[in-house]
This record gives sequence, C-alpha cells and structure tokens, in this order.
Amino acid sequence: MLWLAALPIAALSGCASLTSPDTATPLAPVPTAWFADAHPAAPDQPPTSLALWWQRFHDPQLSALVSQALNANTDVRSAQAALRQARAQRDARVAPLLPNVSGSVAGQRNTTGGNIASDSYSASLDASWEPDIFGANRSALNAAESDVQAASASLASVQVSMAAEVAVTYIEVRSLQARLVIARSNLDSLNETLQITRWRVQAGLTTSLDVEQAVSASEQTQAAIIATETSLTQSISSLSVLTGQPPGALQSSLADAAPVPQADGSLALALPADTLRQRPDVRAAEARIRSALSLLSAADAARYPSFRISGALGLRAMTLGTLTNGASAVSALLGSISVPLFDGGAIQAQVRSQEATLEQARVNYQATVLTALKDVEDALVSLQGNRERLARLQAAANAAANAELLARQRYGSGLIDFRTVLETKRTLLNTQDGVESTRASLSADHVRLYKALGGGWTPDLDAATP
Repeated sequence: MLWLAALPIAALSGCASLTSPDTATPLAPVPTAWFADAHPAAPDQPPTSLALWWQRFHDPQLSALVSQALNANTDVRSAQAALRQARAQRDARVAPLLPNVSGSVAGQRNTTGGNIASDSYSASLDASWEPDIFGANRSALNAAESDVQAASASLASVQVSMAAEVAVTYIEVRSLQARLVIARSNLDSLNETLQITRWRVQAGLTTSLDVEQAVSASEQTQAAIIATETSLTQSISSLSVLTGQPPGALQSSLADAAPVPQADGSLALALPADTLRQRPDVRAAEARIRSALSLLSAADAARYPSFRISGALGLRAMTLGTLTNGASAVSALLGSISVPLFDGGAIQAQVRSQEATLEQARVNYQATVLTALKDVEDALVSLQGNRERLARLQAAANAAANAELLARQRYGSGLIDFRTVLETKRTLLNTQDGVESTRASLSADHVRLYKALGGGWTPDLDAATP
C-alpha cells in the first residue's frame, strides 16, 4: 500500500511545473555619496561604529538613561513581546512538515434488551503524514521565518527611535536649565539697573518713565523664567516616562543644572548603500518582501494535489486479560490523494491577493529606502547649518555683552537715555538665549544623524535579541 501511494506522488511531481515568483528585491536609486556630507573622511577611513552612539556624548547620565529606557520602556517591551509571538508562530509552522502521532485507550460496555452485557477494550497508536511535494508547507514556514526577521528588525527600529528620543529630551532638559541660568542672570542685572534708576529719579536726574520701563522689563523676564521652568518640569516628566518611570521620578536626579552634552565631531559616514543595510526599518521592509514571496508560493501550491499517508497499530479484545495476546493486534494503512477540481475561483483569487500583497511590500520597501536617504540628508544639512549659525550667534553674543556693559556705564554717567539701556539688555538676553538654543539644536542634530544612519543596535546580533 505504501508503494501504491508513492507511485502517483512521483508521477505528479515529475510532470508538475511550479513557477516561482521573481525573488529580485527592487531598490530605489541609491546615490554613491551623500550630497551634504558634514563629516568628510579620508577614502581609507572606515565608517564609525554607531552601535552605542550615545557614549560619544561623554555624559554618563545620558548613557544611563538610554540604557534604562531600552530595558524598561513600554514600547520596547511591546516590541519584544511581538518578536516572541512571531517566533512561536514560526515554530508552529514546523509541525505540518513532520508526522503527526497520537495514542488512545478506550473501554466500552454494550447492553441490548435483557441480554448479557458485552465488554470491549482497545489501545491504538495512530500516525499520519502529508508529504510536502509542492512546497506549500515549506513556503509557509519560510514566510513565518521572514516574519520573525521583520519582527526582530522592528524591535531594533523601536530601540533606535527610543534611544534617540531619550537623548533629544535629555538635551532639551539641559538646554532649558542653561537658558534659565541666563534669564536669571539678566533678571539680576535688570533689578540692579532698576535700583539705579530709582536713585536717579530721587536725585531728579530722570523721570518716573524710566522706572516704569525698568519694572516692565523685569516683570517680562520673570514671566519668561516661569514659562521656562514649566517647560523644564514637563521635559523631565517626559524623560521619566520614556525610561519606564512615573513622571516625577527624575525630578531630584536632574535638579542640578549641567552643560548641554556635545557629541564627538570625529564621525566618518558610511556609503549610502551601507547605511541602508544598517537601518533596521529597511531590513524589516526587505523581510516583509520575502514573507510575501513565500506566501505567494504557498497560495500557488494550493492549485496542485495534496497527499496523505496515515496508519494505525493497536490492540482490541473483549477482556483486559486477552488484550495483550498476539491475536488481538490490529493494523491499518491508508494512502489518499486530494485534487482541487472546482472551487469557484477561490484559489486563483487567493493567488491574486498575495500578488497584490507582494506589490505593496515592494512599494513600501522603496518608500522606506527613499525616506532613509532623506533622513540622513536632512540631518546633515541641519547639522551644517546650525554649526554656522552657532558661530555667528556666539560672535553676536560677545558683541551684545560689550554693548550692554558700555550702555550701563554711559547711563550711569547720564550720557544716554534709559531706552538704549533696555534695548541692549534685551538684545543680550536674546542672543545668549539663541546661543544656548542653537547649541542644543546642534547636539540634537547629531542624535538625529545617528538615528538616520541606523545607529543604536548591532545587526550581527539581531538574532540574539531577547
């Protein structure tokens, strides 16, 4: 019976011609070099490793917060659960490729009318197997394996985004603290000028208009300080939630001001094609194409016959004592072939559906590649622009500080009016605040560049991700 079942299988497998879909992955046009490279490197210089890019800021507290977020953030934990789910589903796809074996034990008593009851006992071992001649089950397993790779890359993408978000929020906290120091220093200077103005009014050297203008400038600066303090508290709360803690958990540890962390400028960029291989979202999109290709193969294989071999070996007797005799042994063997003859076009519709899914995966892959290229270029352009802007603002801040000092001295001597003093103080505050804001933006640009380059994970270790 085994040979009879195997003959039609061999015959059909020899005459069938299953055409596999094209496995070539389409790529969007990738340039050979970055258009705006803010970090030109020597031709023989290897690209900088970006697996732990946050350590390039040389800020231990930033590194600790990023590590805590990667372990405790809810989005990361959710992505880890999704990866475990994908692996379990992959393991479930292995079962159809293996024989199915089951055992059973039964006892029965029959009584008809007033006749004496009769007993029967049985024990059996059943086995069945469906040979995967046309690769339907193997294609489903390949699709599940690709889904695991996509889930692993998605987890890495969440980790990359989470590390960048923590770093940007931390930079914002330090920037707000630095701007608070500047605003409070200017407030002290305004209060000193206000006191001098009151003395001049008492001496009859000026009018009360100057006093009112000085009070107005002082109150406006205090209002700006309150708004900055509110933003600082909110940013610290956001940072606490990103690290998986309640909103007020980091208020005490971040209460003391610290400088805005600055990244190490010695960064050698990889080629655009190498960057695409580094980014986890590109890898996830590529894995989804492989999954769609495998599912298309599985849908196409449903058009061909399926085969099943099953058998049973057991014992059957009227009493428990005779159940172990050789005469009670029973066996059965069955081979079957199932051929789809008419299904109303359901199989063909499923094939067309999978073809459309494959096309969507390819288009999404191209969109992901283009977005990745744009992210890097935008980060490079912003980084280069903020560097030049910071240099200009620092020069303006130095000039504004000198102008403010001269204005105060001349006002004390009665050489200029009070409006000029207020204007120079306002200019000084704005330029100093702009310097700190741009310095923070420059650090955030480095973070966005590291994220755009796919930094924050190690591709060679993605299979070992928990």
